Amino acid sequence: MAFPIVAMAQKSASQQDWVQLFNGKDLKNWDIKIAGQPLNDNYKNTFRVENGILRIVYDQYKTFDGKYGHMYYNKPFSYYKVRFTYRFVGDQTPGGDTWNVRNSGVMVHSQSAKSVSIGQTFPVSLEVQLLGGLGKGPRHTGNLCTPGTQVHINGKLDTNHCIDSDSKTYDGDRWVTAEAIVLGDSIVHQIVEGDTVLTYERPEVGGGFVSEGHDWKIAHIDNADYWISRANTPLGEGYIALQAESHPIDFKLVEVLNLKGCMNPKALNYKSYYVKSDNTLCRYKKK
Repeated sequence: MAFPIVAMAQKSASQQDWVQLFNGKDLKNWDIKIAGQPLNDNYKNTFRVENGILRIVYDQYKTFDGKYGHMYYNKPFSYYKVRFTYRFVGDQTPGGDTWNVRNSGVMVHSQSAKSVSIGQTFPVSLEVQLLGGLGKGPRHTGNLCTPGTQVHINGKLDTNHCIDSDSKTYDGDRWVTAEAIVLGDSIVHQIVEGDTVLTYERPEVGGGFVSEGHDWKIAHIDNADYWISRANTPLGEGYIALQAESHPIDFKLVEVLNLKGCMNPKALNYKSYYVKSDNTLCRYKKK
């Protein structure tokens, strides 16, 4: 009788416990921060749920007016996979920057919504940049942009604010599934439709926020000195956030698989796929 018990334990240990960050009904467990607005002021109903789809829309805007926004899941992660299915729809909101046509993103290792300054445009984070095709040739998605951060590629610091992936181009309003495998401050893999399109290492705070013309202080970051003092320090954990950048975008799936936890095989909550140990979380049978 021992063999079925062992087999069941092995199956439980290998079964992946994906957590749905979007429940399909409402915005529970998410915090909203839009530039110029107080925390959790969902300005003009930008973020909403309709027919089971999480939508970022601008039908109540006359003009975009620099209202860059992000919606943050309220729990941080350090070692994890985040997977999401998205599509761009309709036309860009009037007043949006030309480079934001069919442009949005999912931020990983982000600062919290509560720590973002009132006028701040982007959180300090690693942005999995999402670009839709424009029907005019190649336009990659699953790129990396680095507000307040910097990364290494092939062992060398890459100082570019946005780094292109080698993904396919996805024209039209089709659904696209993307994923980021984020392993603390060591390595990140970005995946689009099953293909690894970009890999980078050693994410850090630094890089002058966006550019010389859009530095920490110009970007309305009230505690700029704090971030400047952290330059070149490892960035190993943070929040997941969905970006509002003037072009409507839908999400029908946002889920995360935690890769950090109990790695003692004798524990009830041991998982064989964890890559980072935190045995303070282990739970055992009562004797």
